Amino acid sequence: MLFQLESTLREIDRERIKKHRNMVGPKRPQFVLFGSSIVQHSFYEKGWAAILSHLYARKADIILRGYAGWNSRRALQVLDDVFPKDATEQPSLVIVYFGGNDSVLAHPSGLGQHVPLQEYIQNMKKIAIHLKNLSKKTRIIFLGAPPCNEAQILGNSDLLGQPLRTNESCRTYSEACLELCREMNIKAIDIWSAIQKRKDWGDVCFNDGIHLTAEGSEIVAREILKVLKEAEWEPSLHWKSMPVEFGEDSPYDPVAADGKTTKNVSREPFPKNLDWD
Repeated sequence: MLFQLESTLREIDRERIKKHRNMVGPKRPQFVLFGSSIVQHSFYEKGWAAILSHLYARKADIILRGYAGWNSRRALQVLDDVFPKDATEQPSLVIVYFGGNDSVLAHPSGLGQHVPLQEYIQNMKKIAIHLKNLSKKTRIIFLGAPPCNEAQILGNSDLLGQPLRTNESCRTYSEACLELCREMNIKAIDIWSAIQKRKDWGDVCFNDGIHLTAEGSEIVAREILKVLKEAEWEPSLHWKSMPVEFGEDSPYDPVAADGKTTKNVSREPFPKNLDWD
């Protein structure tokens, strides 16, 4: 009975999404961020999604589909709802992150977030296959699990004193994700290694040992931008290469220094002293 109710509610939600899918125009490329809390909280405190949204203003819509606490099992349950194959418009880019929650210590009851490594790999493979089949234009980037600062995590142990989440388990699941991406020819980012290149990463990159501070998010954003710049995709999805919406010159632009012409500011970076390349 409960399952039927959930299915009905999902169908209603699906029809609502279809009805309102193109409410705002003109259409821009869609970049969808799909994952757990690292994604859900990525607009917070100069988060990496906020950085992308700022750089891609007037170029692409950054769409958040983040679900705190989720693992790859739950992601599979809603994959068709979040990414319907019959959508009138498919995303140009999907950035996927699951793995940190999958890697936590298994609970004796069988409840909780833990997903065995081999099942995690298969789940991520299914997600990748689904996304690849959305459209020929849809590009994909997987993020490997970031490290964690075990000492900073509040209550990070079970009744026997074993840690629930370890940096080593994050590494194991990260490497499994990266290996899968190599096999499937999918762009992937080794966040676990990228963050730990900073000597003081444990002190400055996390606000609770798991979730990213502004410093940690900047590392993630720069790694994503590096992939987008180096990818040989047509068309390019790097922010400097994409057209600006309504970017043509206009007599209504700010008046230039000569007092006779106007200055098109649609491509000027803000703030001007910040270099994202």
